[in-house]
Amino acid sequence: MDLHHIRYFLAVCETLNFTRAAEACNVTQPALSRAIQQLEDEVGGLLFRRERNLTHLTDLGQLMRPRLTQVMEAVGSVKREAKEFLTLETANLTVGIMCTVGPTRFTGLLADFRMRYPGISLKLIEGVPAQLAMKLEKGEIDVALMAMADGFPERFDIRPIYKERFLIGFPAGHRFAEMEAVAIAAVNGENYLRRANCEYRDALAKLIKDCGSAIHVCYQSEREDWIQNMVAGGLGICFIPEFSAVIPGLQLRPVIEPEVWRDICLVTVAGRRMSPALVAFLKAVKDYPWPESRFGAPGEVAKTAAEEVVIGG
Repeated sequence: MDLHHIRYFLAVCETLNFTRAAEACNVTQPALSRAIQQLEDEVGGLLFRRERNLTHLTDLGQLMRPRLTQVMEAVGSVKREAKEFLTLETANLTVGIMCTVGPTRFTGLLADFRMRYPGISLKLIEGVPAQLAMKLEKGEIDVALMAMADGFPERFDIRPIYKERFLIGFPAGHRFAEMEAVAIAAVNGENYLRRANCEYRDALAKLIKDCGSAIHVCYQSEREDWIQNMVAGGLGICFIPEFSAVIPGLQLRPVIEPEVWRDICLVTVAGRRMSPALVAFLKAVKDYPWPESRFGAPGEVAKTAAEEVVIGG
């Protein structure tokens, strides 16, 4: 059923005059009359009775009018929604965020994005990298903010956002408090609280082993707040990303020999068409003035910190 035919039919319903309806629709009267006849052929009966100067709806026409009105209203609604989506007046975006990424790092970005694009509604989905990668492939999220210790699969487009250094977390009064930085080998013999969702968990364990050190894993949890509270309570130490939200009482030092950094990246599916909302989000992330690490760039602090540790010893 042609939408033009429906529009012409409704115009005649309003005017009950084929000439005025044709003028309202900006078509000739013969063209409008043909369209009405084609519509009548399609529905299988007359829609109007034309008796000299008196035009009125048939019973079939009265039956069809509210239904075809609903069709045109629905089409108009679809067009409005499409326009609002394309012009970012109303749009939805689902963003996956790695669960070990500190929320304080992104509060400024989200506030800035909201001011620039108030019509875009953001839904944040938390997960570990493997979960986020699967959701990206399935189209359940539009973009992910995450890191991977072993690199990303080729099917993804990767845009690095910022570097984040790993630190050692320990309680007040611990021997690490006397150090400016903590060498990996210095964790030997410590009680260790494992952050189960840390994507660098295995890589950190290997570094400790390669340094000839050993730790005792006494607790592990998926809850970052539980780990931090137990460390602050004197139950052990942990590795923690620099930009994590840290509870009061937790002491921190940078890791050296070697330094451990991770790249937080913006990840999308390669070759997949992007919505206007996603394009706007990618641009906002790229333009955002991400704060630098307070420990400098990789390699800048390690030498100085290591010398201070030796002197202090």
